[in-house]
Parts: sequence; C-alpha cells; structure tokens
Amino acid sequence: MATSKTVMCSLTHLRPLTCAASASASRLVPYPPDLIKWVTREGGFVHRALDIAQLGSSNGLGVVAKEPIPRGTDLIVLPHHLPLRFTTLEHDPVLHHLARQIPEELWAMKLGLKLLQERAKVGSFWWPYISNLPETYTVPIFFPGEDIKNLHYAPLLHQVNKRCRFLLDFDQEVKRALASVKPDSHPFGGQEVDASSLGWAMSAVSSRAFRLYGEKDQNGDRIHIPMMLPLIDMCNHSFNPNARIVQEEDTDTMKMQVVAETAIKEDDPLLLCYGCLNNDFFLLDYGFVIHSNPFDCIELKYDGALLDAASTAAGVSSPNFSAPAPWQEQILSQLNLSGETPDLKVSLGGQETVEGRLVAALRVILSSNVETVQKYDLSTLKSLDVEAPLGVANDIAVFRTLIALCVIALEHFPTKIMDDESLLKQGASGPTELAIQYRIQKKCVIIDVMKNLSRRVKLLSSKETAIAEG
Repeated sequence: MATSKTVMCSLTHLRPLTCAASASASRLVPYPPDLIKWVTREGGFVHRALDIAQLGSSNGLGVVAKEPIPRGTDLIVLPHHLPLRFTTLEHDPVLHHLARQIPEELWAMKLGLKLLQERAKVGSFWWPYISNLPETYTVPIFFPGEDIKNLHYAPLLHQVNKRCRFLLDFDQEVKRALASVKPDSHPFGGQEVDASSLGWAMSAVSSRAFRLYGEKDQNGDRIHIPMMLPLIDMCNHSFNPNARIVQEEDTDTMKMQVVAETAIKEDDPLLLCYGCLNNDFFLLDYGFVIHSNPFDCIELKYDGALLDAASTAAGVSSPNFSAPAPWQEQILSQLNLSGETPDLKVSLGGQETVEGRLVAALRVILSSNVETVQKYDLSTLKSLDVEAPLGVANDIAVFRTLIALCVIALEHFPTKIMDDESLLKQGASGPTELAIQYRIQKKCVIIDVMKNLSRRVKLLSSKETAIAEG
C-alpha cells in the first residue's frame, strides 16, 4: 500500500509529439473536419437530433441530444469499413514485427501503431476522424513525477511505472526496427516516433477503443478485437447508461450501431457503460476517476505476519496466520493462498466487500476445530452472506481482524481525507487534482468496508449476548 520506492518514470521530460496531460479539449488540428458529416458521407447514419458539444469545463467533447429521443431509437450506425482496427490482414511487415514485441496486457499499443501510421499518412482515409482526437490525455503516464507519487497507492504506481518503462524500451525497439527501413517502406512516412508519441497513441486507443467482434478465425467464428469507433467513442461513461452498442452481422460484414437504452432528454449527453471497472482501470486507461464507484477496491497481499499483527491489534487471542496447522495449510492451498505458485493478491471493497478467499482463510485460521471446518465447502466459507458458519465468535474475530487490517491500510496513506479535501479547495488542478481525487476514493473504499464490517460485528455481538443470556 505504501508509495513505491521504485524510481518514478514519466514521459513529460521527453520531446513530446503532443504536450503533457491537460484537461484541454483541443483537437489535433485547430479546425478539424466535421465528424458527423464524414460518418454520414461514408455510409453511416447519425440521428438528426445528435450533435457534438462541450460537456462542462473538464469533460471534453461529447455527443449530445438536441431534442428528446425515444427509447429504442437508432442513434448512430457505422458500416464495417469505418472502425479503425489492427488485424492479421495488415500487410506491413515492420508493423507486424513491432506488434509481436508488445505484451498482451498492453494490447492498446498494437492498435496504437496502426493509429500512428494513419496519422502520419498523407491522405489517410481516417484523417477526418484522427484529426478530431484530443491533442492530450490525462492518463498517469503523462503526469509529472511528483503527481505520480501523489497517487499514494503502490499497485497503481507499479502499473504506471511498468507502462512508462515499456514505452521507453519500446521507443528503442521502434528505432532499431526503422533504422534499416527504406524511405518508401517506412510505416510512419519517415516521421520520428518516440516514447511520447507512442504514449499518445496507446492512450488514445485505451481511452476510446472497444473490444468487439472483428474478423473471423479459421473456424469461421468471430473473434474479439479492439477497434476505434468514430463518433461512437465520443460517448461518455456511466454505470447507468442511456445507450448501448449493438453489432449486427450483414452477410460477411459487421456493422456497429448505438441504440437508445432509455428515453433521452434534450441536452442529455449519450452515455455508454465502459465496463464494471475499478478506479485503477478508469484512471490508467481513460484518465478520470469515478466518485463512489461501486466496483472500486483496494489490493492487499495475503501476508501471515501482517494478519497476525491485525488480529493482535483487534484483540483476537493467539492468531496463527504465520504458522498455520497442516490441515489449515491444506485449505489455504485450495484457496491458492499457499503452495508453490500462490496468488497472494486479495482485495477489499467492490461487489464482494471482502474477497471470498480472504474471508475463508480468516475463518479457517481463526478456527481450531478441524471437524467443524470440514463440514463446509469452500464456497460456503468464502461467502459473507452465509452467517457465521463456524460460529458467531469465529465471525466476530474474523471481522475484527479485517477492520484492523483496514486501519493498517489507511495508515499507509501519508494524508487523511480531510487533508486531501483541503488541497482540492486550495485550487489543485490537472494531474494533481486527479491524483488527489483518486486517493480519496481509495480511502473511502476502505472506510466503507470498515463500516460494513462494524455493522456485522454489532449484529453478531448482540446475538452472542442473547445466546449467553438465553
């Protein structure tokens, strides 16, 4: 949880193709072509009530309804040839070589190479779309180093540094690949491609692309590939969207359309759900933070010494997380929290409140009765909805340990929420504001988990008292 001690990488010190992160809504060119006219001219459909407008001072441009639109209305339809995608059908050997160097988790960079190629190409078919893309992005790889540190959350700091290091290394890989390429075979029209332009392209894709059905595999089945959807990708995110994307297959092609999920009022923006993601993904890939995100969580490491300390702080007697009994060790292995290749990442918050594996582990370790434990399967032990399967006293000890664990997690943040809110009131803006908002939300997740668990302890304690008095 503590701030990572690794050197903070940032792309802002490089000579950028674009400037560093900004809340500006400026496009790549001052007066880009009309995107709606381009989509319709190329065989697409855009409902007459839709327009592109500025959404507040910091939300950029979006698609807005100029008049009420009924539920079920077709809003936008894109023919098969309009989405920008990188497929196995590409004929550029240099691009394919570079794409093979990209790890799957950074899939956005593969399509980013295609985006940079089309951006550099004179007369590119997609130039009317590309010219409307933002000049800058607010993702953390473009934060100044100090604002990366201001995130105060080690798992995200690790991911930011990992992406920055990849881009710096990939910059050199691109230079090596292009060193011997003839001018007429240069995939980027002879233009220099550096870490900053690669970062811009990766950010453009990660913040705008959708994984949809693309080309067919050898069996004739459609496979998911990322693609950039002109105009559609200007719809903002909501967990309660008023529109949804539908793919309709037309003979051998596939068209994408947006349909009104609800009735849309005049001046309402079109909203799509980008996915049930936590704030790590939203900030890393999209450059924003969702307040009171129901899917946000914090990541912890299952560590015996840490849990022993939490249990002791909670007043739980004789915790033995560091030295579980053989039968307990066996159950930990089944939970993949022990053994040769365990997955020790566990989470608090989100839809589960506490990750089931962690709940089961605490119930088992804080129980001394092997016969009682063996009466239940793992799914029961992992569920918070199953009340006290190993007894009321056991669950009270589990929840008190988890509350103490939350306290320890909060103490890893160098600031308190009131400190963060004070900084926001003083006028923090740009990357600093985003970093502060992000860490506030992480602390709120922990506090919400503590409140939930405290209610459970109070309820169980009253039942325990009733049983004792009965």
